[in-house]
Amino acid sequence: MIKNRLVIESAKIRHTAKRQYLRFIPLLLAFIILPVFIVPAAANAVTSISQSYTTTDKLSLGSIVSLKKNEPDQVIAALSSNVDGLLGVVINASNSILSFSSDQDNQVQVATNGTLQLLASNINGDISVGDHITASPISGVGMKATSNVRIVGIAQGDLSAGTQQTYTDSNGKKQTIIIGEIPALVNVAYYFKEPDKTIIPSVLQNLADALAGRTVSALPIIISSAIFIITLTVVVSIVYSMIRSSIISVGRNPMSQSAVYRDIIQLSALVLGILAVGIIAIYLVLTRL
Repeated sequence: MIKNRLVIESAKIRHTAKRQYLRFIPLLLAFIILPVFIVPAAANAVTSISQSYTTTDKLSLGSIVSLKKNEPDQVIAALSSNVDGLLGVVINASNSILSFSSDQDNQVQVATNGTLQLLASNINGDISVGDHITASPISGVGMKATSNVRIVGIAQGDLSAGTQQTYTDSNGKKQTIIIGEIPALVNVAYYFKEPDKTIIPSVLQNLADALAGRTVSALPIIISSAIFIITLTVVVSIVYSMIRSSIISVGRNPMSQSAVYRDIIQLSALVLGILAVGIIAIYLVLTRL
């Protein structure tokens, strides 16, 4: 009897212990799984390394900066004129995983990598995700890169909101622009613009641009090519006819050389006139259209 009672009590104890153990399993799983989500979230909140630089400019958070020429520890607000010295973006030191500072006055923390908020404008067109950001004519404010230029990073969001300001362009015209903040993957590099897809060969495009002194669209180039082909066909036909008729005339009557020479001079003047008209027409088409 006593032995059976002990067995029953032992079974009850084991059952109770098992139940207590099962209660701790969810807590154990929570301690294992939660850090997997919490740690990356904390890591993503601060994703850059920054360094302090001295400056004489008033730089707000998000300003794009360039290194001052011949001053490796001093930065200035980035502009189109100093774009080759692009360095990074001004941030708050608390938003940096690791920051380096000195005891000098007028310091700002500059991050050169990471996903950061930076100031941007639509001076060079609307900014969308994936656009390359470079320095603009406005101090510390970026814009969309549309040509081969040094960039500060790649936009990770659209510039859809901001403050409206008046900007005077290089031609003296006032334009209303938007300046706001966008997230960008900061990584200073050189951006090479992909050539636009066109039916015009690059050699012909470069020649037309050189003649016009500006970038020429496809239509004027096509019209100019047609004028050139027509002019060349007419000139070749006249020259061929002139040479053929001269040979025939001299062969039939050797005494007609003077008349043949006179005809050659007249036809040569006509050819030069046709060439001049064709060249002028091509130039006008390239520069006016």
